Amino acid sequence: MTDPASVWVAFGLTLLAGLSTGIGSLAALFTSRTNTRMLSVGLGFSAGVMIYVSFVEFLPLAQEGLGVWQTAAAFLGGMIAIAAIDRLVPFPQNPHEIRRVEEICNQAGRGCGSAGLYRTGIVTAGAIALHNMPEGMATFSSALLDPGLGVVIAAAIAIHNIPEGIAVSVPIYYATGSRTQAIGYSLLSGLAEPVGALIAFFILSPYMDAALSGAIFAVVAGIMVFVALDELLPAAREYGEAHLSIYGLIAGMALMAGILAVM
Repeated sequence: MTDPASVWVAFGLTLLAGLSTGIGSLAALFTSRTNTRMLSVGLGFSAGVMIYVSFVEFLPLAQEGLGVWQTAAAFLGGMIAIAAIDRLVPFPQNPHEIRRVEEICNQAGRGCGSAGLYRTGIVTAGAIALHNMPEGMATFSSALLDPGLGVVIAAAIAIHNIPEGIAVSVPIYYATGSRTQAIGYSLLSGLAEPVGALIAFFILSPYMDAALSGAIFAVVAGIMVFVALDELLPAAREYGEAHLSIYGLIAGMALMAGILAVM
């Protein structure tokens, strides 16, 4: 039986990771330009954590409960599922299409302050919520396996949520002039992550066995690898700091290697 304290810790970490969209909105609304160097390192770090833990920890755990071929199928299934979600959301509302604070209004194809920007912000918030739900399941599952591992995964997800907070808050702010609304919608989009955690716990937990646990870890690995390769590393290059993103990637992998070595 799952320890209730572990469940609360896992859920709390997932909630904090989701609400980090608010950090992005605060950064966007109180600065005029994007800190590209910091975001490049941070996004690279998140990618390093996700890739390393997926291949070194999650997939071996999945194979223990599933076997090699079933693990491979579940891993690819996770990648296909998140890719399908990604394809449903067109640019510019797609949260995987990362943009600088100062470019969002122009890329939306509308002037700042126009009513159309409000719709852009709302649709973007919904798209991010759709993406964040499986990421919440990933964070929750990681933290339930090991709280220390969960802290690092939650931090990686939190960093990658910051640009998404920017993508929601800037159009809302320029459309309404309200920082409160902009931050509020940004936070609401992040709350999809704890919703994903609740789905993982209440729907999947009653049926949990070695095979289902292995499938979850394989699917989560697929989701995280896809997010790292499709969103985080390309976004860092878009910010124009490709070498910094690789340094962050190495730092993220090194940190995960150290944590897993002492677990």
